[in-house]
Amino acid sequence: MRRLLQELDRNAERYLMFVCYAFVCAVIIQEVGRRYLLNYSSAWAEETARYAFIYLGWIGAAYAIRERAHIRFDIVLARLPARLQGYLYVFAELVTLVFAVIALRYSLHTIDQMLTFGATTFVLRVNKLWAEAAVPIGFVLITIRCIQAISRDVADIRAGRPAYQGKALFEE
Repeated sequence: MRRLLQELDRNAERYLMFVCYAFVCAVIIQEVGRRYLLNYSSAWAEETARYAFIYLGWIGAAYAIRERAHIRFDIVLARLPARLQGYLYVFAELVTLVFAVIALRYSLHTIDQMLTFGATTFVLRVNKLWAEAAVPIGFVLITIRCIQAISRDVADIRAGRPAYQGKALFEE
């Protein structure tokens, strides 16, 4: 069980992003085929692909936090002492965490409205809650990854290790 949880911690976002991306690609390919070969298109395809793409974006944001792959000023950080870099990373993660918690609170208000009024999607006629839930799910994942990053950075500072740098913009 512990091994499964470690694997999910390492790769959960990657798996979810792959599923969403593969779904979007498959739907778009089949819709292009339908339109140009059969002169027919389905109403559900565009809507489901859009919502899968929204989930892909929010899950990707959490993955960027985990891998420290979000936009930052690497040139400035590279010129600072290693210990100060760690403190700046902790500060940046704390700011991100505060923003994520505030945004999570307000996104839950939207979910509450969806539950109260039962809005449905235009084509599928399913509760719009399923589409709107991408935002709070994304912020929950971001919050978890921020807390993990802060604890990792604090441990690195205490141990005297350099802070985890993450990946550079064009690094593989």
